[in-house]
Amino acid sequence: MTIEKHDLHHEFPEFNDEIRELKISDAHFSRLFKEYHELDHEVHRIEKGVENTSDEYLEKQKLQRLHLKDQLFVMLKKAKTVA
Repeated sequence: MTIEKHDLHHEFPEFNDEIRELKISDAHFSRLFKEYHELDHEVHRIEKGVENTSDEYLEKQKLQRLHLKDQLFVMLKKAKTVA
């Protein structure tokens, strides 16, 4: 089974410049980005079998990651239209 990467640079390569800029200039984006990255890392470790947990916990974490990604995507789209 291949485990996909879900880091933002991989998910949204067209927003690389905006990701870099917002991480520096927007504290809220930076906090959400860090939270997303940490959650993605945790999910990745669980999926690889490095950490054991219940299926319910893994699904909860995936939903939270998706929610964060949606928020970050909205911020990225807004930043791209302003630029």
